Amino acid sequence: QFLGKLHGGASMDDSAAIRINVGGFKKRLQSDTLSRFPETRLARLLHCRSKESILELCDDYDDAEKEFYFDRNPALFPYVLNFYHTGRLHVMAELCIFSFSQEIEYWGINEFFLDSCCSSTYHCRKMDQDREDWDDKSEEGSTTSSFDELLEFYSDASKFDKQLLGSVRRRIWLMLDNPGYSVASRIISVLSILVVLGSIATMCMNSMSEFSLVDSEGHPTEDPRFEIVEHFGIGWFTLELLARFAVAPDLLHFFEHPLNVIDLVSILPFYLTLLINLVVESSPALANLGRVAQVLRLMRIFRILKLARHSTGLRSLGATLRNSYKEVGLLLLYLAVGVSFFSVIAYTVEKEDNEDLTTIPACWWWATVSMTTVGYGDVVPVSIVGKLTASACILAGILVVVLPITLIFNKFSLFYKRQKQLEIAMRSCDFNEGIKEVPSVNLRNYYAHKVKSLMASLSNM
Repeated sequence: QFLGKLHGGASMDDSAAIRINVGGFKKRLQSDTLSRFPETRLARLLHCRSKESILELCDDYDDAEKEFYFDRNPALFPYVLNFYHTGRLHVMAELCIFSFSQEIEYWGINEFFLDSCCSSTYHCRKMDQDREDWDDKSEEGSTTSSFDELLEFYSDASKFDKQLLGSVRRRIWLMLDNPGYSVASRIISVLSILVVLGSIATMCMNSMSEFSLVDSEGHPTEDPRFEIVEHFGIGWFTLELLARFAVAPDLLHFFEHPLNVIDLVSILPFYLTLLINLVVESSPALANLGRVAQVLRLMRIFRILKLARHSTGLRSLGATLRNSYKEVGLLLLYLAVGVSFFSVIAYTVEKEDNEDLTTIPACWWWATVSMTTVGYGDVVPVSIVGKLTASACILAGILVVVLPITLIFNKFSLFYKRQKQLEIAMRSCDFNEGIKEVPSVNLRNYYAHKVKSLMASLSNM
């Protein structure tokens, strides 16, 4: 073997041992001790037949000293030595589990060799470390996304410097788009919330018989007080939208923002209803368009979505649903499989004794209500086998709903934290003397995240 040639005229005892240096920690190891574990890095050195193959396993080789050098942590190597002598791994409580795991992986030692006294503690601590790593990655992703949005915010704010009356328009833009930016923006935010709630309240009260009125011809008509509230709300919403549009940094991309689309949708039904009423009055033949107007009036309920501009929780919920389509699809798939399975079983055992469960589509409704644990009670099984099937359906529904919901909740927590960080950064902005610098951000984490994304993309390619 090459090792024997390297040792030249050494005695048999010398050739049966190798000298290693691990970060300054020197040791002689017998070859028969290493050969007991042929898959480890040190045992593979015994089979090297060239210097190139040796340097693939160690960091350097000293021909004069006949010594193999490893650039590793010398404090952890005694645990590796103990493994070669005893055949078992032991972990001290003060050790970093992550470093220890990397070290034994480098030396080619499997976690299977952990002794029973340390195995359970090691794996528990490693699971905790993995959980902390996931939290760190989530926080890193949150910081990165917040920084991207913050850069976009500053990019929009910088566009006012080249516009007419840019500083004035920027103050109005910040006041309208950032509810907590100043005292004036908070007042406008509170007023907008009150107008939205008042508009929704009048729509609900208008459907109650206590507030319904009829005209001289017996047709239902709206209460004048509700009309005043409705017209005031529409006027406020329209003024708010026009003001945001007038001071927007980029008019061409104004309606690409979801909140601006919601503002438009909240007032569009009112103006479409006015247009339809004018057309119906001028052309009686188009009286059927009045039904369209009634549908449009019901669309006023979308005004409740305007609260998302003033609520961090609602914006986080929207971002969570937008980025959790896989989890939502998984939830629907689980429900579809469970509903199909239990509806067929219910149909089989109940079709002769229960008039409500005589078809599989009817059983779909029962299975959906049971799996989602709603339990209307309008359709129930009557036989013992049917009741046992219902019990299994309910228990399966609990498991099916809980599993994806946990993933969605974790994403909601991440987006909520990111949104709060972004709001704090935006409220700390000062544009009185123009844009000088952005708020402090952990650029190291941001840069590391971008490099990791690039390397992952290259790896996939």
